[in-house]
Amino acid sequence: MAGPVRVYYDGACPGCIRDRRRYEKLAGKQATDVEWIDITDRDAELRSAGIDPQAALRELHVVDEHGCVRRELDAYILLMARTLWLRPLAWLIGLPGIRQLVAFLYHRWVDRRLARTGRL
Repeated sequence: MAGPVRVYYDGACPGCIRDRRRYEKLAGKQATDVEWIDITDRDAELRSAGIDPQAALRELHVVDEHGCVRRELDAYILLMARTLWLRPLAWLIGLPGIRQLVAFLYHRWVDRRLARTGRL
């Protein structure tokens, strides 16, 4: 099993909270190796981890077991690859072409969500 990771997510986003719960359910016992950090009002902590607070709003960031910051789809792929049920999806979204399409759709969805809530 891989070592522990820290996930920086938007705790003010209901969809992000649902995604976290869904991941924890699918990951089961493996979810105990994931520390979830709500980015709300944690700009100094984010900066000390090498994460731009504005970028943290727009992209998922994960610090892996080696201390490397992974962002956007690399962060999702890392998390998904840690669970049996999501591993095939991690492989799929990592494929050329699919990766770019998913990244485009992801950014579009996030930008709309942030604009709708007045946070962009």
